[in-house]
Amino acid sequence: MLLRSYQTFLSLARHFSIKATVEKSAKSAAAAVATSPRGRDTLGRRLLSLVYPKRSAVIAINRWKEEGHTARKYELNRIVRELRKLKRYKHALEICEWMTLQSDIKLLPGDYAIHLDLIAKVRGLKSAEKFFEDLPDRVRGQPTCTTLLHVYVQNNLSAKAEALMLKMSECDLLRNPLPYNHMLSLYISNGKLEKASEIIQELKKNTSPDVVTFNLWLTVCASQNDVETAERVFLELKKAKLDPDWVTYSTLTNLYIKNAFPEKATSTLKEMESRISRKTRVAYSSLLSLHTNLGNKDEVFRTWKRMKSLFRKMNDAEYTCMISSLVKLDDLAEAENLYREWESVTGTNDVRVSNILLASYINRDQMEMAESFYKQIERKGIDPCYTTWELFTWGYLKKKDVENVLDNFKKAITSVKKWSPDKRLVREIFKMLEEQGHVEGAEKLLVILRDAGYVKTEIYNLLLKTYAKAGKMAPIVAERMKKDNVQLDEETHRLLDLTSKMCLAEVPQRI
Repeated sequence: MLLRSYQTFLSLARHFSIKATVEKSAKSAAAAVATSPRGRDTLGRRLLSLVYPKRSAVIAINRWKEEGHTARKYELNRIVRELRKLKRYKHALEICEWMTLQSDIKLLPGDYAIHLDLIAKVRGLKSAEKFFEDLPDRVRGQPTCTTLLHVYVQNNLSAKAEALMLKMSECDLLRNPLPYNHMLSLYISNGKLEKASEIIQELKKNTSPDVVTFNLWLTVCASQNDVETAERVFLELKKAKLDPDWVTYSTLTNLYIKNAFPEKATSTLKEMESRISRKTRVAYSSLLSLHTNLGNKDEVFRTWKRMKSLFRKMNDAEYTCMISSLVKLDDLAEAENLYREWESVTGTNDVRVSNILLASYINRDQMEMAESFYKQIERKGIDPCYTTWELFTWGYLKKKDVENVLDNFKKAITSVKKWSPDKRLVREIFKMLEEQGHVEGAEKLLVILRDAGYVKTEIYNLLLKTYAKAGKMAPIVAERMKKDNVQLDEETHRLLDLTSKMCLAEVPQRI
C-alpha cells in the first residue's frame, strides 16, 4: 500500500514539471521585461509586465493608444498566445474582450475559440456556455465547437460532450482529428476504454488520425496491457507516414517493461531519448522513471547529470522524480543526499518531495526514523498534507498501534476541506480494532468518521463486529443509527442478536 505513494509521485511528475516550468517562465519573462536595458518599449512588454492579476490589460492598451501608438490585431494575438503559455489567463481574456469592442478589428472563428477557452478558465463552465450560445451563427463553427467540447472534457461532462459531438457530426464539423482526440482523452480518464475503439473507427470514416490520436490509442493498449495491439497500432502509425514523438516511445517502453520485454523496452527507450531536447523538458522525468523501472541505475544517474547540464535549476517535480527513482532503486543514502540538496536550493517547501523519504522510512518499518524526519521538516516550516498523515496511519497500522493509528487518521481527515472516503483504509483500521477487541478505539473511529460525514450501515456493522470480538454488547446501537439516519440491514440484525447475549459495555462519553 505504501508503494502507492511512490507510484503517485511518479505518475504526476509530468504534470507538476509542466506547472513548475510555466511558473519559472512567468517569473523570467517578467524579470526580462523589467530589467532588459536593450529592449525598446512595446505594447507586448507593457502587457507582459502586468504580473499581478489585479492590474488591467485594458488600461495598459488604452494608455498605449493615447500615446499615439497603434494596437494591431496580429500583435495582440501574439501577446495573448504568450500570456496563455504563462497561464496569465485573466490578462489574456481582457485583451480578447477589448478586441471584440474595436470596430477596426475583424475577428475570425479561431479568435472566438480562444476567447471561449479563456472564459472557461477564468469564469467557469456556465459563462463559457453562455458565451457560446450568444455567438453569431457565422462563428459558431468547428473551432468554437471544438473548444467547447474541450471544456466539457476538462470538466468530465461525458453526456454534454457526447451530445455536442453528435451535433457537430450533424453539421459536418468533424473533419479533423482534434474533437475525436478530446473524446479519447475523456474515455481514457473515465476508464471507458471500450468506447475508444468506436471513436477511432468513427474518426477514420471522416478524417485521418494524427500522432496525438495514435498516442492516445497506444495509451488505451497500455491500459489494457495489450502488447500485440499496441505493436499493430505503431505499425499503422508508421504506414501513415507520421513521425512518432517521444510520447509514442515512452508509452511503448512502459508497456514493454510491464510485460517483461526488456530488449524491446531498451530499444524504444533509445528512440525516445533521441527525440527529446531542451524544448521537451518534461520528457526527461519520464526518461528517469523508465530507466528506473528497467533497473538501469547508471542510466538514471547519466540522465540526471544531463538534465543538470541542460537546465540551470531543477524544479520540484524533477527532484521528486529523481528521489523517487533512487528510493525505488534502493539507494536510500543517495536519495537522502539529493533531498538535502533540494532543501538547500528550494524556496517552495513542497511537502510532496518530503513525503517520498517519509514513505521510504515507513515502508521499511522505520517508524522512529519517520517521526524524527517529520520533526525535521516541521522545524523547516514544511506543512504536512493529507498524504503525510495517511502514510503515518498505514505505518502504525502495521505496528497495530491503535492510539497512533487513530491520532494520525484524524489528522489526515481534518487536513482537507472535504474528505474523499478511503474505504480500504477504514476497513483495515476496523480490522485491527476487531482483532484486538478494542471497543473504545472502534467508538473513537466512529466519531471521527461521523465528523467527516461518513457514517453508513457498513460502519456500524464493523463497530458491532468489534464488540462481538470483545464479548460485549454495544450500547443503544439502533437508536444511534436512527439518529445518524442509517438503515439496519440483515447483517446489523444478526450482529445485534449475537451481542445482545453478552454483557453490556460502558456507554462511551460521546456517541
